Amino acid sequence: MHRYKFPFKSVFSGLVLLPIMLPPFVGAMGVTQILGEYGALNAVLQSIGVLDPTEHIDWLGKGRFFGIVLLNAFSLYPILYLNAIAALSNIDPALDEAAENLGCRGFKRFRKITLPLMRSGLFAGCTIIFIASFTELGVPLMFDYDRVTPVHIFNGLKEIGNNPFPYALVTAMLLFSIAFYIVGKGLFGRKAYPMMAKASAVHEPKTPGILGQVLCFGTFVLVTFFALLPHLAVILISFATDWYNAVLPNGWTLSNYEIALSHPLTVPSIQNSLIYAGFATLLNVGLGVCVAFVVVRSKIPGRNILDAMTMLPLAVPGLVVAFGYFAMSLEGKFFAFLNPVENPTALLIIAYAVRKMPFVVRSAIAGLQQTSESYEEAAQNLGCPPWKTALRITMPLIAANLMAGALLAFSKSMLEVSDSLILAQKQQFYPITKAIYALMNLVGDGPFLACALGVWAMAFLAVTIVGASVLMGQKLGAIFRL
Repeated sequence: MHRYKFPFKSVFSGLVLLPIMLPPFVGAMGVTQILGEYGALNAVLQSIGVLDPTEHIDWLGKGRFFGIVLLNAFSLYPILYLNAIAALSNIDPALDEAAENLGCRGFKRFRKITLPLMRSGLFAGCTIIFIASFTELGVPLMFDYDRVTPVHIFNGLKEIGNNPFPYALVTAMLLFSIAFYIVGKGLFGRKAYPMMAKASAVHEPKTPGILGQVLCFGTFVLVTFFALLPHLAVILISFATDWYNAVLPNGWTLSNYEIALSHPLTVPSIQNSLIYAGFATLLNVGLGVCVAFVVVRSKIPGRNILDAMTMLPLAVPGLVVAFGYFAMSLEGKFFAFLNPVENPTALLIIAYAVRKMPFVVRSAIAGLQQTSESYEEAAQNLGCPPWKTALRITMPLIAANLMAGALLAFSKSMLEVSDSLILAQKQQFYPITKAIYALMNLVGDGPFLACALGVWAMAFLAVTIVGASVLMGQKLGAIFRL
């Protein structure tokens, strides 16, 4: 994508990001509908004579473990893609040209020059993907698969007051995540290759031969198709009145979308999510700008430590954070006044803000690094005080970066899973993701309404992701850096 030109490249550059527009646990409904025992794949094979009409294969396997792995892989790979694109865009093309002049070409140049320079970005992406998969709660719940640690922790909330087992599981999960990060950092991040400066020129993509263009195009078609298949199935389910042992739904309707926006469970959840995500984003913008100014513009000792600490929410499992908030606010604890069993609003806002802080901080830091200090110095030389300089000069210059970070923080908060499932205990306080989970467990049209609400959420997140991508371009991947 970064090095070559091929047909529909601009289209695929947007399509590859689509899998992160929907929480993986919503896509689980689509995977089950396709690969389940009475799903669309078996119906296709029966229609072409490969399977007997009475034969039904459960492609997800016993326990649905394969479906969980598949869905997490296709949902999270855009994070690694964004990190790789950001890493490639920071490599000076002069290094590639120098390698070619010395006879190092093709795969050897990639292995000897490009890959080592990308190592830190790839490590950051792989770390986030591993921790997100390791602590994923929604997908196993939707597949009714309880042989994973997050589900045991979720079920242990019912007896958290007198059972130390959930605490032990959370501690083990946190220690394992930290150990993985340390080992991975030692193996892959130990040997860094810092460049003397940023890329001195923009890399000009090359146009490969016909065979190369076909390979590039075909690869992106296959990856995009399989990655978006769960989302397409969710869209089809949202239009269905029934879908059983058939290639396509047995009946079609638009009423699911209307009911999804008027159901007594969904309407309050949308309002709640807007409140939670809105206040969390305001906190993120205020604190994120302050942190960015300290890190980039000040000479305060320890500012790099502050920068690293703001990125910890990407490395610390969200399930651990949510469980910690829940445990510290139980009756009899110091923060009992925040008890989420009674009202989780304050804790959900805090949890969303903490979890999404890195998006705003990295966006603000990227904007400040791209903005010359000479503008601020000139304003102060003319008598403009520092706070007024920041408001009148610096903030407008980094407005696009702040908007991109705020959009990502808001949209991801709207669809946060772990915090929502654990902290929201009463229906009147359900956010969107908890409402989708509750609808899936309703008999009758519940799954169809859940998919319709998921499509509404997917459309909302699509707009914000595209907007953030337009505002930040290839530097969007820097937000996911550790």
